[in-house]
Amino acid sequence: MKSLKSKITKSVIGVLSASLVLSMTLVGCGSSGASSSSGSVQTIRVSHQPEFETFMTYDGMQKGLDTKAGIKIQLVYFDSGMPQVSALPGKAWDIGATGCVPMLMAAVRYDAYMIAVGDDESLCNMVMTRTDSPLLQTQNPNGTYGTADQLKGKNILVTTVSGGEYTLVKYLESLGLKESDVKISNMEQAQAVSAFDSNVGDAVTLWTPFTYTGKTQRKSLANGAQVGAHTPIAVLVDKTYADQHPDQVVKFLDVYFQGIDRMKSQNTQLADEYQKFMKDWGGIDISKDDATKDIQNHTIYNLKEQLALFDNSKGTSQVATWMNNVADFFTKSGKFTADENQKLQKDNYITDKFLKMLAKEKGITQ
Repeated sequence: MKSLKSKITKSVIGVLSASLVLSMTLVGCGSSGASSSSGSVQTIRVSHQPEFETFMTYDGMQKGLDTKAGIKIQLVYFDSGMPQVSALPGKAWDIGATGCVPMLMAAVRYDAYMIAVGDDESLCNMVMTRTDSPLLQTQNPNGTYGTADQLKGKNILVTTVSGGEYTLVKYLESLGLKESDVKISNMEQAQAVSAFDSNVGDAVTLWTPFTYTGKTQRKSLANGAQVGAHTPIAVLVDKTYADQHPDQVVKFLDVYFQGIDRMKSQNTQLADEYQKFMKDWGGIDISKDDATKDIQNHTIYNLKEQLALFDNSKGTSQVATWMNNVADFFTKSGKFTADENQKLQKDNYITDKFLKMLAKEKGITQ
């Protein structure tokens, strides 16, 4: 398969309006209109960011698993979750993967379904500072660094409405601070890396692979796991598309879970391929050591494990608990209204329908 870079025109979606997303050139497609069929093969537009969870889709395409499943996957590139979600009502994509906070926005605004978990990236969302920063002088019992007095008033670069912001606010909360106690500078990830390299900001909130990029030597002040910011990546689907094409959604999940199975079985043995993927899809150079580290720091779940995570037969599912905690947190901080949170707490957007359909095809039971 040819390099994806030779087939896709990447736009910096974060600085474009959602209407311009429709003008993107997609992989193997001259138009970004509605998903198309070629004979019996359905084209599915899958939106991804330059992150770990994309590897499963990319790997399946490289191996022709989409063709074997009777579909054609087109990748649609986004820098971060909110531009991705903002493109949803314009029907710029059908299925995607995004962070837990944009997932909530997609559910409350556009009734998108959460149909699977891409991975757990709690270890990969980090608040970082320069290695010579005085913020690193004090280490806390939970392994984080910094004190309230040191952080107060500091300028922190962050991509807002993201799992990264969730991690940052939970970190501040662990020190007895609120978001309003610091200066928040909203930037996309690559922009934040560049600005921090130019000595802008006292700290920066990044997720992988951006934690590995840039010229400035950085060290983590805190990661999501240390401050209780559980941040699952959501596999989501446009409601209309899912309701009209459930079989196509299942075919995509079949491809995706084959990638998960391969990653679980081979793990860091895939570091070379993962390094190539980051360069090819994300345009990001990372070392083999960083590729290995990134694989190790992401927890993934196979189909049987995900059936258990989504199971609500005995009450609120584990996935719903994770998402409800995030929704509650951002309601308290004013990102969601009480009515929006009430809608989210019903967790009607979280569905295991498609997981069960795939499990039935595979003969898998809980």
